This record gives sequence, C-alpha cells and structure tokens, in this order.
Amino acid sequence: MRETTASADTSSPDLESVVLEHAYRGVWLQTLLRCVLVAFVVLTLVFVPPVHDRPASDVIVAAYALWAIGVGVWSWRGGPALIRFAWLNLLVDLAALAALALLAGVAAQQSWTADVLISGFFLIPLLAATQLRPGVCAIVVGPTLVAFFATSVATKSSNQEPWGAILLTTLVLVGVGLGCIGLSYLQRSRVATIGGLVRQRTGLLSELTNVQAQERRRLAESLHDGALQYVLAARQDLEDARELGDREAFARLDVALTETGRLLRSTVAELHPAVLEHAGLAQALRELVRNAESTGGFSPVLDLDGWSDELRTPADALLYDSARELLSNVVKHAHASTVRISLSHEGDIARLVIADDGRGIPDGAVERSLARGHIGLASYRVRVEAAGGVLELRPGVPSGAIAEVEVPCRCEAPPPAGSADRGPGSGRGLVGADVAARD
Repeated sequence: MRETTASADTSSPDLESVVLEHAYRGVWLQTLLRCVLVAFVVLTLVFVPPVHDRPASDVIVAAYALWAIGVGVWSWRGGPALIRFAWLNLLVDLAALAALALLAGVAAQQSWTADVLISGFFLIPLLAATQLRPGVCAIVVGPTLVAFFATSVATKSSNQEPWGAILLTTLVLVGVGLGCIGLSYLQRSRVATIGGLVRQRTGLLSELTNVQAQERRRLAESLHDGALQYVLAARQDLEDARELGDREAFARLDVALTETGRLLRSTVAELHPAVLEHAGLAQALRELVRNAESTGGFSPVLDLDGWSDELRTPADALLYDSARELLSNVVKHAHASTVRISLSHEGDIARLVIADDGRGIPDGAVERSLARGHIGLASYRVRVEAAGGVLELRPGVPSGAIAEVEVPCRCEAPPPAGSADRGPGSGRGLVGADVAARD
C-alpha cells in the first residue's frame, strides 16, 4: 500500500514519500471513524426507532453499511486513486445521514430519531480533517454546514426545537468545521516540515557516505603532491651531496626536509583533533592558514590578538573545522589575493571571521550547491546552529566575501605545564615540537 500518486503536492521524492505515508494513515483513520458513524446510525435506529418509514430507513442504513464495508476494503488494498478520491466518500456519508434525518423527522409530529441523527453531522468535519489537504477539508465542511442547517430547519417541528437552538448549534458546528480545517492545515505544515528534515537527513547521509573516500583521496593527493615530492627530491640531493660534496645540494636537502616536515605536520593537524588540546586553537589556525596560503597563493593577514595561545574552549574543534572548510572554499573558488582571518573571544562568545577580496559569493550559489548534493558548508552551518551559534555569509566591500562564525562557549583551564612532554601521544611529537622549534 505504498504506491505513489501525483496527487501529493510535493517538490521532492523525500517529501512526497512522507506526505503519502501520512495521507494513507489519514485514510485509515477516516475509515475507522466511518465505522463509528455507521455504528452510531445503526444503534440510533435500534434504540430510538423512527415513528414512520421504518422499512425505508432500514434499507438506507443497510445500503450505507454495505457501502462503508466496501470503502474499508478499498482503503485496505490501497491504490493510486485512494488518496485522490477518498474525500468524495465523505459526501456519501453526509448524504446518507441527511436522508435518514429527513426521513425520520419530516413526516412525524415528534421524532427523537431525527434529533439524535442530526448530532452525527458533527463527526463529518472530523473525518474531513484526516485529509492532509485543507482545501478538501473546506469543501466537505461547507456542504456539511448547509445540510445540518437545512435538516434542522426541516425537522424543526418534529424536534420541537426553537430557532435560537438551531442557530446556536449551527454556530458550534461552524466552529468545529473551522477548527478541523485549521487542524488539517497544521498537520500539512508539520508533514512538510518533517519532509524537509527527511530531505536534509538524506542529503547528509549521502554526503557522509562519500566523506571517507573524499578525505582519503584528498590526503593521498596532499601527500603525493607535497611531502612525497620533497622526499624524492631530498633523496636525489642526498645522492648528489654524497658523490660531489655539493653545498647547494645540502641546502636543497635542508629545504626539502623542512617542507616535508611542515606538510606532514599540517596533515597530522587535520587528522588528529588532539592538536587543538595541546597546541591550542591559535597555533592550529596558524598551521591551517600557512597550508592554505601555500595551496591558494594568497597573502594571509592573521589576527589572533583576541585569542591567547593558552586559551581552551569547548568550541575549539568546531571553530577549527569551520575555518578549514571556509579556507578550503576560498582556495577552490575565491581566486583571492588577500585573505584576512581573525579569531577572538569576548565574554562567552567565540568569533571567527574570514574575509577575502576574491570573486565573492553569487546570489543563490549556496542553495544551488546544496541542490547538487554539495552540502559541506551547509553541514557546518547546521553544526554551528546546533551548538547555539551562527554562521553568516555576506558580500565583502568592495569585493569578495565575508564569513563570520559566532559560537557561545566558556573558557577552560589550560593544560598543566609540561603536559605536552609526556610522550609521543601527547601532541608534542609533531606539532608541539614544531612550535617549540619556531619559538
């Protein structure tokens, strides 16, 4: 019973599947409520039988009950037309109820049967509310109000009901009908929200399945094009130095080994978040900017005056990952000559700002990228918002783009003195040693 149909007003397969699932549930609930309505009609004729035209009333009830059974079987089997035309069954419910009330009340001078049957009209809007289409619900509620008022007027004498009572009960039914229309609208809105979350979840899962392969490919390319090339060059220079005693070969060897160490440290810094704990976010950001500079060919301006090397916060990893993603986008797309990066901590707010003078971000570029399945930046925005922060993108002046990340956080105590020297797993093995060497 999971067949698709074009009746669902959806914009994506994910949302369509969610809408259809809830629409089928609505039809099943409608079928269950119809069973209650049929039972109500049958029991009314049993315990409050009409004074006149009992055989005709029995025929109508029997036909209505058989029709309801047929609708129940159709709902159970499902089909493409179920969601599209299920609401038309409500008009049959309305017609059967009105016919029975009129038959029981018009010919009799006094009839409790009609008075009881008229109460069943209040169930029709509830059946209509099970639809996820407020317009359809309104189409059903309108005739229900007309039929209720007309039947009440036609059976006024037999029910001995004053005009005030008819008008007031009609007003109550109007309220019930409007409430059911509003409930249908709210349900539709909630399903649309759920569908959007499902679509986002599907995109995130799809992206996550490719993250490992992409990271491996990126690291392999980084090591092959960077550190490995320097190692091969160093090996050649080492052979020249041994054979010729060339001083320049030793100098080139020194440069190659230095660059190899830098590239390996950069790779380890990206792989192991413990670098943040031991070297701090400020130093990790320096390494990240230095690596992006060599790759992107821009001149960085790094402002870390508002963030000390000893500062530690719970948001360090998120800020570092966000900076890496934003700088990666600058390298790939901005074609910038200058990139300004600032990191600061004021009160309980950590702020990261990356501004470039490149091409900027065209209107709708992020949305188009998301539609194509590239959700890297969108996923970081979700992570920042989940942490209670904000990731904002805006055009730069006079050109380029500005990305600003604000995350609420609190300071943590710096690591104990000498904690970075407790062995190779403590973080000083690569990054810590490099910091000490440069300082």
